Amino acid sequence: MARNYYEVLGVSKTAAEKDIRQAFRRLARKHHPDVNPGNKEAEARFKEINQAYEVLSDPEKRKKYDQFGEGWRHAEQFQQAQRGPGGRVYRWGGSTAGQGDGPSIDFGSGGIGDILEEMMGGGGRGGRGRGRTTLWATPVEAPVELTLEEAYAGATRILQLPATPQSQARRLEVRVPPGVDTGSRVHMAPDGADLYLVVTVRPHRRYTRKGADLFMDLPVPLADAILGGEQVVETLTGKVALTIPPESQNGQAFRLRGRGMPHLGGPERKGDLFVALKVVLPTGLSGREKELFQELKGLRR
Repeated sequence: MARNYYEVLGVSKTAAEKDIRQAFRRLARKHHPDVNPGNKEAEARFKEINQAYEVLSDPEKRKKYDQFGEGWRHAEQFQQAQRGPGGRVYRWGGSTAGQGDGPSIDFGSGGIGDILEEMMGGGGRGGRGRGRTTLWATPVEAPVELTLEEAYAGATRILQLPATPQSQARRLEVRVPPGVDTGSRVHMAPDGADLYLVVTVRPHRRYTRKGADLFMDLPVPLADAILGGEQVVETLTGKVALTIPPESQNGQAFRLRGRGMPHLGGPERKGDLFVALKVVLPTGLSGREKELFQELKGLRR
């Protein structure tokens, strides 16, 4: 079970925003991967601290966390994203992603990244008056591979960023929003640089994806296809019962609304799951079964 976020930061539930920020600075400095190279325990602790601060430093997220505890949904941080022109580019924090071959979403800069920049020697938002340091002169692309389940729920990755004349190599935690697909480009701007996460979603053993819709085959016994029955369908959010009408045909498809993938930039909207019947013919028939089929064959002439 995940630890309570207040416990992670060592503050009370009534702690002021300033106290939460100070606790985060102290703990993040102590457990930062650059300070503890190769220490997996420190890396995991640093990730836990980041997750706790991201929620408790945001009044709306904190309110939801106080109300629902562990039931608060990670995907809700992306629900305020707005569609950009043509449905290809999305906005976050007022910044706009560049056009690419696939759909994009932009997170801009700020928040945790700014605090870490200040702590580790960067300018951050507070350093704008002294001039902002650019990490890379040209946009950098970082490949990110996800499972379909991670593309559905959103995922977190830690990237190793290259060293530049202005900055040492560093690790950066990034969050990939729900609904991404192969070819999606997630734009981030750490310290004013252009970083694009180029997403690849691995093929799934059960589902085929087309946009926000999913497609799957469902093996059905011959008797159920002819007489009707009920089959259990595995979806990304759990099992559902599908009623098979009598005389259903091989390849006949059924739509399960809202059981597909979330839309990028609007994860509260889901695509559909299309289930195609694949009638399984019986083998190893007994003598009596063969007689019955012969009788049926005669009746159908």
